[in-house]
Amino acid sequence: MNNRIEELYLEAEADIRNNNYHEAFQKHENILYEEPTYAPSHNSLGWIYKTQLDNYEKAENHFIAAIKSDPQYPHPYFHLASLYIDIEKFNELARHLEKCLQVNTVDKGWIYYRYGMMDELKSNYAHAIRHYKKAILNSLSNEKIKDYQADIERCQTKQEILEEGKEVKENQG
Repeated sequence: MNNRIEELYLEAEADIRNNNYHEAFQKHENILYEEPTYAPSHNSLGWIYKTQLDNYEKAENHFIAAIKSDPQYPHPYFHLASLYIDIEKFNELARHLEKCLQVNTVDKGWIYYRYGMMDELKSNYAHAIRHYKKAILNSLSNEKIKDYQADIERCQTKQEILEEGKEVKENQG
């Protein structure tokens, strides 16, 4: 990799921050033309496809390409998990998170948080709470710990509502 590619990458990222997605897209495509395995550009193109173009298939392909190109580059792991949650591909998400646990550059607290989200979306609140607690145990950020505690409280509330609903049904039956 050369300095020109790195400079072009930084320009493309500045374009994204300034909402100049077309310019960023073109710059990342140019980078991949010269350096087809440049993980950061695959990741950024995946992000553009996901968030700006709603093309989840191309986004997924770019995130996977980024991971294959540089397995230690953490960002595509985060984005791919987010994509799987958005499109409710929970089986793929579970396999992906298992892989993430083996990558030393991916925050383990974040992984357990995503497991918790998945379980919560599937209305499996007890499992979600366990995962959010694991996220707390693996976090060094007081801010994130507070967020995870709020996630636990939300799940406890949902769990109580479900239990109340079951009791009402049983009393009506």
